[in-house]
Formats: sequence, structure tokens, C-alpha cells
Amino acid sequence: MQSVPDGGSSPPDPPRKRLRRERRTRIATCRLSPSEWAAWQRKAERAGLPVSELLRRAMQRTRTWTAEDSAAARELARAVGRIGANLNQIARWANRHRRAGDALEVLAQLSAIEQALAALRPAPGESQEPEP
Repeated sequence: MQSVPDGGSSPPDPPRKRLRRERRTRIATCRLSPSEWAAWQRKAERAGLPVSELLRRAMQRTRTWTAEDSAAARELARAVGRIGANLNQIARWANRHRRAGDALEVLAQLSAIEQALAALRPAPGESQEPEP
């Protein structure tokens, strides 16, 4: 029994179960350039982890693309491209008919659509991989 501040006692803490962690017996290898290895070491150092633990954690967060994922991403890119082409045609029409009141409304809507499409596109150099 343990003492508590008011002079009484409390029941003992239940025994703790030790979680058995699966023993790591496999080794994964890959070839790196000296600069790649140095970059990995710097990242691990900044994270306060050994390189192996940093890599294990990174792989746990990585989502592998399936053929279906890639096909869906390609189709989405095509669809956004088609929408963009249609918007350009509408914008040309609206610019030619700028004096008409309806054309001004069309231009305002086109601007909003253009901004929404821009938000869907990844920036140059950004990964298009979906989040897990």
C-alpha cells in the first residue's frame, strides 16, 4: 500500500504489462550519394533521431500510388485542362463583348472559376501524390 498526503493509504498500483515489440531482424539497404547521405543525417540530427528511425517513420507516413490512383490523377489533370480551355474560349467571347452588361457578369464569374482552378493545381515542383 502507498501513503497518501492525508495519512491514509491507497491500494497498490496494478502491475504494468510490458508491451512486446516485434524484434527487428530485417535490414533494408539502398545506395545513396555522399550528399544524399549527408542530407539524411542532417534531417535525422534535427529530429533528434537515428537515421534508421527517421526512415521508419517516414515510410509509415508514405502512401504508395496504385495504378488506379495514377489513372485518376491523370484524368483529373485532363479534366482541369479541358475546363481551362473552355474558360479561355468564354473569356475571349466576353472580352469581345465587353460593353454588354452580361459580359461583365461573365468576366466576374470567370475570374472566380480561374481562382478555384488555380487552387486545385499543385505548384511547380510540388508532389501530386494524395495524402494518406
